[in-house]
Amino acid sequence: MAVDHTTTALVVIDMQNDFLLEDGSLRVDGGLAIVPNVIKAVEVARRRGFQVIWVVREHDPLGRDVELFRRHLYADGKPKPTSKGSKGAELINGLVIKQEDYKVVKTRFSAFFATNLHSFLQGAGIDSLVVVGVQTPNCIRQTVFDAVALDYKSVTVIVDATAAATPDVHAANIYDMKNIGVAAPTLEEWCGSSN
Repeated sequence: MAVDHTTTALVVIDMQNDFLLEDGSLRVDGGLAIVPNVIKAVEVARRRGFQVIWVVREHDPLGRDVELFRRHLYADGKPKPTSKGSKGAELINGLVIKQEDYKVVKTRFSAFFATNLHSFLQGAGIDSLVVVGVQTPNCIRQTVFDAVALDYKSVTVIVDATAAATPDVHAANIYDMKNIGVAAPTLEEWCGSSN
């Protein structure tokens, strides 16, 4: 069955300096290694005519919109991770938001929580999602579980374009997502498929 590319979106989650650079304040150990695969996934998605959605975490520099368990990171003298306008909140080099792309700013793990993402996707007629980015047990997993709960027809996580702090944590979360019906191809498999 042919895939209608106009109903599919690539969702790129948290590919920001604070999560990926060696000196990033919330660095995900496996994150930097997936950057080339995320770049390729974006290129392939654009060629296929997918909507590209960039999901980024941006916080008030005073930490007023941060989860309670992270507020200590925003105390005086602290680096204030992914603060609006900071270098840490910027996308990693090599990833660029284009005019036709869509950006969603979140302050929690799920890209759906307290954002307009679901409304945007519904309005655009998108019912299938392909997810890449960091980090698998938090923002990837929470977004994917919410997408399944919201009855998206197809949810795919590209296993080597997502990452966690350790390979074991990554694999365990991919396993859990597969158990709720999520497809989990490698980038090569996804590029060779029609979706």
